[in-house]
Amino acid sequence: MKLLVGLGNPGPKYANNRHNIGFMALDRIADDHGFAPWRSKFQGQLSEGRLGSGKVVLLKPETFMNNSGQSVGEAMRFFKLTPEDIIVLHDEIDLAPSKVRYKFAGGHAGHNGLRSIHAHIGDTYGRVRIGVGHPGRKEAVPGYVLRDFAKAEADWVENVLRVIADGAPHLANGDSGKFMNAVALRTAPPRSSTTAKKPAPKTEEKPQNEPEDARSPLQRLMDKFK
Repeated sequence: MKLLVGLGNPGPKYANNRHNIGFMALDRIADDHGFAPWRSKFQGQLSEGRLGSGKVVLLKPETFMNNSGQSVGEAMRFFKLTPEDIIVLHDEIDLAPSKVRYKFAGGHAGHNGLRSIHAHIGDTYGRVRIGVGHPGRKEAVPGYVLRDFAKAEADWVENVLRVIADGAPHLANGDSGKFMNAVALRTAPPRSSTTAKKPAPKTEEKPQNEPEDARSPLQRLMDKFK
């Protein structure tokens, strides 16, 4: 069994924030794959269902981002899972908008939600990093991630959520490679191998009915002076 955790902050005030794209991704997975209705458990919202051949639990911690690890730790212990059975979906400012990457283990890179999870279960869990872009200045990051996505970003956000939901069965089966292949195919479709051939350059042709000049060069020269 896998536990998929989406990170975000609870309540309508934060629902469309960049920081909440983990919540959005889990909502899309639940909707597209027919998961059970959300219910309150483990200081969060939980939904159960199947992806591929395995049972999967979706969890949206409602402890606010900075204490996400409390909810994740409770759920992990209840279901008798290990950190390796957990995959966390979260916003990533170090990736360009619409970029998605999978990572297993490693540091939290200053992300407060991951920092809290590290403190409760360690760092040996999977992460789906969803790029939201960087505001350009470190001091602007908190305000940036706690603002809603702009209307101009709606198309790529929708596409990324669809891509993640489509590839979620691969995550549940433990095949991150196939998940990333599915992401790559949807976000950057392969180009066709057939390209339109350029038309051949036109060659200047002689008029078909023009008679050839049979005179000698000397005769042609003398005619110019007549």
